[in-house]
Amino acid sequence: MREISYAEALREAIIEEMQKDKNVIMIGEEIGQGYAGVFGVSKGLYDMFGPDRIIDTPIAENTIMGAGIGTALMGMKPIVEMMFSDFVAVCFDGILNQAAKMKFMTADQYNLNLVIRLPGGEGSGTGPHHSQCLESLFMTIPGIKIVNPSNPYDAKGLLKTCINLGEPVLFFEHKKLYKVKSEVPEEEYRIPLGRGKIVREGKDLTLVALSYMVSVASAVSEDIKEKYGIDIEIIDPRTLVPLDVEIIANSIKKTSRLAILEETYTRGGIGSEIGSIICEKYMDYLDAPIKKIASRNVPIPMPASLSAEVIPGKERVVKEIINMF
Repeated sequence: MREISYAEALREAIIEEMQKDKNVIMIGEEIGQGYAGVFGVSKGLYDMFGPDRIIDTPIAENTIMGAGIGTALMGMKPIVEMMFSDFVAVCFDGILNQAAKMKFMTADQYNLNLVIRLPGGEGSGTGPHHSQCLESLFMTIPGIKIVNPSNPYDAKGLLKTCINLGEPVLFFEHKKLYKVKSEVPEEEYRIPLGRGKIVREGKDLTLVALSYMVSVASAVSEDIKEKYGIDIEIIDPRTLVPLDVEIIANSIKKTSRLAILEETYTRGGIGSEIGSIICEKYMDYLDAPIKKIASRNVPIPMPASLSAEVIPGKERVVKEIINMF
């Protein structure tokens, strides 16, 4: 099977859905005649589909979000690209008070078919305003889905699903994944939301890892088994809303230990939510306290040497896991 990059997988998904449905459009900064998106995901799309469907915008994120919500209200299927996920803070009102609430306030008469693509995560020196993982900020909001593909196969299959979902979706893409390659079939496929997967089977500890942290978890698991005899089972939820609780619960019934590895902040993060769910329903299966391994509660520093002290890295993950036994 062929191998393509994460960015190429996203591009294929967009092209295929735009070819099928003229209502699918893209809106964002320099996605057409500029860089083709700051990470090149929309490369070639402007020439294929023209300025009416690949819509370049001024540097005005709130307006971009408003255009996405408005076109979705009119029956279009907009894919809104934020240049960096950090900039979505400017659009918070549109997401919280408009996109997320529309179907509830109209008794399901208006369901926004809206995908908001959000490149995020630390990128080796991208600093405090271009490096954040903000998924946990949105997890409390009813009416939006949150998707976090960790590899090219999932990126394509999940994006194709989201483009046709009929609901607002925050589609988080980690910057360090764009050049990562893996096998992606050429035939049509989609991945349903709320269905996690077992990346690595193990018997001693369940490690739930998200997005780029799946790569970190995979990198340390074999070393930990070889040096310390700890056999780790890695779970990739793929989506946070909806969350596949069952796959996590079934794993801890076998391993009796749970750690959550994420790049969002420790306080009020994804690990807190998953840990709360597990404690409420499955605590009797645990032989040790749940461990949260996440970014420290400080802004991401500019120098890569300092940001490495904030973001969970291999050495810290190994240390935290060993201390659970």
